[in-house]
Amino acid sequence: MSEVATKGSHPKGLWVLFGTEMWERFNFYGMRAILTLFMVNSLLIKEADAAIIYGGFLALCYLTPLLGGFISDKYIGNRYSIMLGGTLMAIGQFLLFISASTFDSSLGGAKLFMWIALFIIIFGNGFFKPNISSMVGSLYPKQEKNKLDSAFTIFYMGINIGAFLGQFICPWVGDVKDAETGVRDIFAFKWGFLAASIAMVIGTITFFLLKNKYVVTPEGRPIGGLPKNNDANDFEEGETQTAQFKGSSIGIAFVVFGFLFFVFRYILVGEFGFSSVEMGQLIKGIIYPFIYSAGISLAYLIMSSAETKIERQRIWVIYIVSFFIIFFWAAFEQAGSSLTFIADNQTDRNIFGWNMPPSMVQIFNGVFVVMMALPFSLLWDKLRAAGKEPVSPLKQAFGLAFIALSYFIIAHNVKDLGNSGLLAIKWLMLLYFIQTLGELCLSPIGLSLVGKLAPKRFASLLYGVFFISNAAGYALAGSLGAIIPATGDKYLKAEKLGFNLQEVLDKKVTLTPEQVALFEKEQLPMEHTSFAGFEIHNLYEFFMVFVILCGIAALILALLSPRLKKMMHGIQ
Repeated sequence: MSEVATKGSHPKGLWVLFGTEMWERFNFYGMRAILTLFMVNSLLIKEADAAIIYGGFLALCYLTPLLGGFISDKYIGNRYSIMLGGTLMAIGQFLLFISASTFDSSLGGAKLFMWIALFIIIFGNGFFKPNISSMVGSLYPKQEKNKLDSAFTIFYMGINIGAFLGQFICPWVGDVKDAETGVRDIFAFKWGFLAASIAMVIGTITFFLLKNKYVVTPEGRPIGGLPKNNDANDFEEGETQTAQFKGSSIGIAFVVFGFLFFVFRYILVGEFGFSSVEMGQLIKGIIYPFIYSAGISLAYLIMSSAETKIERQRIWVIYIVSFFIIFFWAAFEQAGSSLTFIADNQTDRNIFGWNMPPSMVQIFNGVFVVMMALPFSLLWDKLRAAGKEPVSPLKQAFGLAFIALSYFIIAHNVKDLGNSGLLAIKWLMLLYFIQTLGELCLSPIGLSLVGKLAPKRFASLLYGVFFISNAAGYALAGSLGAIIPATGDKYLKAEKLGFNLQEVLDKKVTLTPEQVALFEKEQLPMEHTSFAGFEIHNLYEFFMVFVILCGIAALILALLSPRLKKMMHGIQ
């Protein structure tokens, strides 16, 4: 009993989970910071394909929590899932280290190692992510669930301390450019991946050593053990202690999934079959439909096991909110693709005489979260005490509005850059600051909302459902990142080859087959990108896509918030 929280404080187990998640996020965000640059510069993958692969990878990382959450809730429990997930991710990062160590001698072999590594990391994240979030909610007794918003905001600070460290150290050792020539050392990426692997090992060992002493209920019982050992005191009165799904419901869910998969496939790539072997088409035509179909079909499965009208309406709130935050993550996750390419190609990154590596620019998000997480936690506590705290869906609408604002500001600052002008890094810093405010209104609040609304018997599974919105957002982020227009370096490269890239994009000149081959080899675009039938001619139009998507989503979610509050039945 000495290790649990005293009244009014947060339990010590929160800090164990804080530290475990911190090292895991070091591993994940550190790798994320350099992944697309590694693919483009070392593995010679085109930028558009790298953006699609990046989006598909992140999407699957947040789809597999469905599987990890289900296996945890039904069979092995949170603790074993976290240790399994951490081990898999450490192995995957080490395989990326091998890939980055062998590409010069065997490009095909290095790509194979990369695919295997990403596959292993995807499943590792699936076991780790929903279960550690579920354990945070389990630390608090039923009468203290109102503390979860501030608890998850503190937990989120741990996430971003890890993100900050990973986005600083991995680019520092892995994204190295010569100060005079600006030439990138394409052999240095391996050290960034190795640092990420070591961080995951530290996080897994930390959890293993401290879980039995600190990660316990207020009564001192272990949290996250085998489901068969669940205690009735941890559940609402009359609530079933284990997840039960009828065979008929599972069968119908599979039928719905199969039907929707081919519907979404036709919408995204225009065909039901699998004739295309082009990488971007394969990812958009298989991974993206899989994500969207899984989210919808799972809604039926979970709703069929809801025991009361109140329970069913609370689950609907999770789904409705999850839909809207797809647009947040689609905009936010440009950090690892289009915003990294802009930082690399068309940004003046000089800070007091030091030229910041482009992959490190993402670090500002982690810095600002660490700075702002505690003030946000105190803000929610103060508003709650005064009876003025906004309902969770309205907080998330604020998050969407903030990210729309961030892109609106930067859109107007790139409007007159032209093809060779450089964006001052202060504008990217401001973008990340405003996006951080939005993130703190949305992401930890969403985690908290699931913890408060989800029936405990399949809480981890519903965290997996919540992460599907991340997955769908990341999938959309990959598609949107691929429509980034040509930036300054592309025009300069074309000019050195004797071409006017603007004339090529505007179809004022026709390239010969030999010139087309040269453009493909140099990864130069030959036409404007497009979104929803509209051509994207410049960065201003590109950023305005996110302004419109997130702005509309923010407005609709804000208008729905009063209705969602009623469906939450007393939970704020």
